Amino acid sequence: QVQLVESGGGLVQPGGSLRLSCAASGSMFSVYAMGWYRQAPGKQRELVASVARGGGPLHYKDSVKGRFTISRDNAKNTVYLQMNSLKPEDTAVYYCNTAPMGVYDWGQGTQVTVSS
Repeated sequence: QVQLVESGGGLVQPGGSLRLSCAASGSMFSVYAMGWYRQAPGKQRELVASVARGGGPLHYKDSVKGRFTISRDNAKNTVYLQMNSLKPEDTAVYYCNTAPMGVYDWGQGTQVTVSS
C-alpha cells in the first residue's frame, strides 16, 4: 500500500510563499495523476490542483490560478505545490493523493496558516 507523507507547511504572512512536498512510498506513484487537496475547518476537502502522470498540470481551482504551481518528480516519488501570494483564505490542512479522487489512504497532511 502506498503511504503519503506531506511536509512544508507553516505559518506565513499574507503575500508570502510556501512550497509543499509529498513523498510517496511504493512503485505505483507514476501510474496515477496526483493532486493536492485542502480542508479548512468546517469545510469539505477540496481538490486544489492536479498533475498528470507525465508532469503536465491538469487542473487548478479558480481561486489559486496564477498563484499555485503543481509539479512532480517521478524519479523521487514526490509531488510539489509551490504557493505564492498566499491569502488568509488559503489557510487549511493540505493533503496529496491521486486525482481526481484519492484512492490511497490519506496522510496526516500539512498545516498551512496564512495570517498577519
